[in-house]
Amino acid sequence: MQIKKTAITVSFIVAIFIAAIFPANAQKGTMPPSPLAGLIPPPVTIKTYHIAIFAPLYLDSVFTGASSFRFKQGMPRLIVPGLEFVQGAELALDSLYLPNTNIVVSIYDSKSYNEPVATLIKEKKLDSVDIIIGAIKDAEYKELADFSLEKKIPFISATYPNDGGVAQDPYLVIMNPTLKAHCEAIYSYLLENHGTDKIFLVRKKGPQEDKIADYFKEINMQDGKPLLNIQTLNYEASQQDADNLKKKLDSTKQTIIIGGSLDESFATNLTLACHDLFQSYPITLIGMPNWDGFKQLTKSDVFADFPVYITSPYYNDKLDDNSRKLMNGYQLKYKGKPTDMAFKGYECALLFTNLLIKYPTAVIDSINDKSLKVFSDYNIRPVMLGNYDLPDYYENKHLYFIKIQGGNFSKAW
Repeated sequence: MQIKKTAITVSFIVAIFIAAIFPANAQKGTMPPSPLAGLIPPPVTIKTYHIAIFAPLYLDSVFTGASSFRFKQGMPRLIVPGLEFVQGAELALDSLYLPNTNIVVSIYDSKSYNEPVATLIKEKKLDSVDIIIGAIKDAEYKELADFSLEKKIPFISATYPNDGGVAQDPYLVIMNPTLKAHCEAIYSYLLENHGTDKIFLVRKKGPQEDKIADYFKEINMQDGKPLLNIQTLNYEASQQDADNLKKKLDSTKQTIIIGGSLDESFATNLTLACHDLFQSYPITLIGMPNWDGFKQLTKSDVFADFPVYITSPYYNDKLDDNSRKLMNGYQLKYKGKPTDMAFKGYECALLFTNLLIKYPTAVIDSINDKSLKVFSDYNIRPVMLGNYDLPDYYENKHLYFIKIQGGNFSKAW
């Protein structure tokens, strides 16, 4: 396997921040010498696949033209997630042994001033790519999606939980599900397990909260009438709101509360209100997917006796072989523990490289091949937004229900 670098052209940057991300002995996968001395082995066809990985590294912003680091206080936080994604991807590619196959991997800084995505496309530097993997958002997301559609190249959006306004693009694959997909998963769980229980969508005022409420309404009214009795309550953390919530509860019946906001203060206040009531009223609180990063909800000494549930496309107990390879490799190369972004980079690079090699002309058609699982389970389905013959994009619909309690995360359902 051959790993080739392009776009990141300053070796000094690579040496310091990517820790020799492309080792000099990157040539792998060639045929071993023939065991029969003196005989010429038959010719072997070696297939080469080209993979482009995009991540926001901001190298033009953090280095001067003379390759001097602009910051004396350490690495800026804005480049860390993209760098960790690339590090995880590199370790995945290093782990591959692929006889008779070359993998040419190009790492691109999606925030480059000198070679932005638009320039790469204009100068045809991506025309030979077989698959694009991106931990990106913003304008570059749409540019790569449009390019992938034009060239019929699969574009794997690894981390952005949004369609970015893209439609009618059957080559776009969204691995991190959209907010609507999370609402669909919550609704399906409630329909199957809590159809006769009291269900409340508790929210605050705001456009994002309006969108969440609209998603649940749309899902619940697919047949023209509601399947579940979901009542909506406004909650602004006042004492009156807390009293109104309490009045709605029944000590003899299970109550499901959906926290319909992405706001951290709202999530903390609603969890506190439910915590004060749960010993007298059986309450299950289901939050939004970003609640897993909220400070108070993840402390070991806060809400230690009251669980909060969220949906997440990722669950990894880190006991499998791939996790051990990543953790050992990361410790050896970077002297630390891999972050979530490193795990995501490792998983996407390994999964889609193997898919490309196994199904070179049918990656998307074969995308749910369970035999290639790395960490998480995926169920990638076509999304049809309009009356078109082809999907608008493909999206991972598999979501785990995760329990957060006392700073611990575990798979609930």
